[in-house]
Amino acid sequence: MGKPALIGRTGLHGGNGERYAEISWMAAQVDEARDATRRTQLANERTYLAWWRTGLTSLAVSFGAGRLVPELAGGPSWPFEIIGVGFAVVGITFVTYGYFRHRSVDAALSRGDHVSLPNRAAVFFAALGGLLGFATILLVVLHPK
Repeated sequence: MGKPALIGRTGLHGGNGERYAEISWMAAQVDEARDATRRTQLANERTYLAWWRTGLTSLAVSFGAGRLVPELAGGPSWPFEIIGVGFAVVGITFVTYGYFRHRSVDAALSRGDHVSLPNRAAVFFAALGGLLGFATILLVVLHPK
């Protein structure tokens, strides 16, 4: 008759059926772990692109605040230029930090590890955003018309 036939994922007819089912289960677990790693790597790439989008948006705001708004508002332009430079610094920082963060997360994934956003970086970005936001509010409220 020959060798027993395969039946789905349940194994073989005969004595080796349980061993085949166990090997199939272990292979499925390895595939699932590999898929999870791939999904996490793709999420890391999407996050890197989000750092870029945020940086480019900040650079666009920089141009608008530093060049376009002063022409429309009249009066002294230096306060708008300072705000524009601040937003440019934020944009450059986001793009640069995003690259290093992407590399750090990628290296951690290669080791099977996780790396969190450092608290120092989160505080820095929050403080910089808050400072620029407050300066923008002051400029809008106090700028002569």
